[in-house]
Amino acid sequence: MTKIKKIYLLFTDTGTLLNKTINLCTRSSLNHCSIAFDKGLTELYSFGRKSPRNPFNGGFVRENVGVELFQRATCAVYSYSVTDQELFIMKRRIQLMESMQQYYRYNLLGLFTVIMNREWNRENKYFCSQFVATLLKESGVIEIEKPVCLVRPQDLIQLHQLELLYRGKLSDYPYLLETQPNPMVGTFNRALG
Repeated sequence: MTKIKKIYLLFTDTGTLLNKTINLCTRSSLNHCSIAFDKGLTELYSFGRKSPRNPFNGGFVRENVGVELFQRATCAVYSYSVTDQELFIMKRRIQLMESMQQYYRYNLLGLFTVIMNREWNRENKYFCSQFVATLLKESGVIEIEKPVCLVRPQDLIQLHQLELLYRGKLSDYPYLLETQPNPMVGTFNRALG
C-alpha cells in the first residue's frame, strides 16, 4: 500500500523592488514560490537570490525563512499530498541539484518571456515557479499542459489538491516555532563531545 506524505508550497511577497515589479506585471501578489518537505519550512528550496542583498546573483537555493527578506514577507503556505515514490523522486532531484548548484542559474530572461507568453527553455536556468513546476511534473505529482517555462506562481496556487494551511505574515507562521532549535541542546551536546 502506498503511503501518503505531505509537501508544502510557500508563496511569498517580499516587498522588494523586483517583487513589486513582478506584482505589477502579473497584476497579483505572492509571486515567489518555494517547495518544502516539512511543515516547519526548514527544508525549503527554490530559485532565487543567493545573497539577500543582491537580486542579480541568483540560482538554486536552500532558503532560510529566518533571514530579514522573509521576515517581513506576507505569504500563503499550502500542503499537497504525494506518494512515497513521488517524494523520493523529488528529494533525489534536489540532492542532485544541490551537489551541482554551481551549474544552475536564475532564469531572469525567462520572466520576460512568461509575461509575453513565449516559450523559451534554457538549460539549467529556472525561475521559482518554473523550478517548482518542473519538480512536481518530473516526479509525477502533477500533469500540466502548459510548458513549465510558462508556469507562474498563480498557476501553482490553482492546483486543485492544494490545502491552505496559513495566510499572513511569514514571521507569524505558527509551525516555525516547532522547528526552532533549542539553544541548550547544542550547548549540552558540545559539552559532551
